[in-house]
Amino acid sequence: MSDFLWGVSTSAFQIEGAFDAGGRGPSVWDEFTPIRDDDNASVACDHYNRWREDVALMTQLGVNAYRFSIAWPRIQPSGKGPVNAEGLDFYDRLVDALVDVGIAPVVTLYHWDTPLELEAEGGWLNRDIADRFADYTALVANRLADRVKLWIPINEPAMVTLQGYAIGEHAPGKALLFDALPTAHHLNLAHGRAVEVLRSFNAQAVGTANNHTPAWPATPNDVAAAEAYSEIHNWLYADPVLSGRYPDAVADLLPIQDGDLQVIHQPLDFYGVNYYNPTRLKSPSEGNPLPFELVEIDEYPLTNFGWPVVPSGLSEIITTLRERHPNLPPVYVTESGCSFPHEVEDTERIAYLDGHLKAALEAGVDGYFVWSLLDNFEWESGYSQRFGLVHVDFETQRRTPRDSFHWYRKVISGE
Repeated sequence: MSDFLWGVSTSAFQIEGAFDAGGRGPSVWDEFTPIRDDDNASVACDHYNRWREDVALMTQLGVNAYRFSIAWPRIQPSGKGPVNAEGLDFYDRLVDALVDVGIAPVVTLYHWDTPLELEAEGGWLNRDIADRFADYTALVANRLADRVKLWIPINEPAMVTLQGYAIGEHAPGKALLFDALPTAHHLNLAHGRAVEVLRSFNAQAVGTANNHTPAWPATPNDVAAAEAYSEIHNWLYADPVLSGRYPDAVADLLPIQDGDLQVIHQPLDFYGVNYYNPTRLKSPSEGNPLPFELVEIDEYPLTNFGWPVVPSGLSEIITTLRERHPNLPPVYVTESGCSFPHEVEDTERIAYLDGHLKAALEAGVDGYFVWSLLDNFEWESGYSQRFGLVHVDFETQRRTPRDSFHWYRKVISGE
């Protein structure tokens, strides 16, 4: 397993803070917060100022890869136009520091922080955003392509569409239901455009990171409901990227233009799976405009988020992906983690990661990235959920490695 990537993952908005520093512009999440208990991410983990300390923590941990995202508003404050040199310099220093200590940079170009000005022009409902994303990708690749090991254009497009535009739990907070589906196509199109750009800069390896969940029917009579959910959550994004076609049930609902699917269906060097839990579905009750309803999974242990702990679901979804797409490239688990409140002694997190890592290895993956290195700003849940291998005191910014940090270090080192 000498080439196996042992990693951790973060995202810019959740850890960086420094909203007004270095010429950064506002994002949709700046406007969407404060939320629970007036939480906001204006400081978060203060990674923008403490990144050297965080690189030192990763060095102590022994990972050989770090997946992080670049904040689009730091590179282009309005989402278009010339580069903000100070913002790009920040990531250039971070990449250099990682390379210097033997940690491969794994860059996500978009982890949900759309520049606010682009959202005012329609955001992911506006097809033009794919062109803007390609321009942004070129600015970043021009500076970093020579040192970044893996590139992920867009993180979890399903969550952007479903939570951001369909039900409004995430920024930009729109509740459009099926009218949100154009965002799925525009996200996929932006992915394809970004892959083209990255190839033009001789990027080392380009892939994706999709959130996947096994869709379980509650009863034998609910198979259609589970399939409908899976098409929207899983296959609406995987199928066009991997096979150049959309699921039949949703294809007619998307604003596809000639040539779009050829752009989306680019050869990939790897496929990233973000997995947290399976989903159980039943047929909709009267008055529900959706073709499914979610049902609680209560026969497994639960995380602090209330998510069922089912390691076998990870191997199940990877197996399903390979059956559906026989030419699936090498697979990385690009996110896997859990929320528990413990300050240091987090035996439940260790058990979670141990089970999921074993499932990933049995499925033959090429890398495993724990979500997350640090406790962070957990989107609509603010600071109420803690996913970190490292505990963060958000008042003092003191970082304290948890027991799970030391466990993962031993796993990586083979102790």
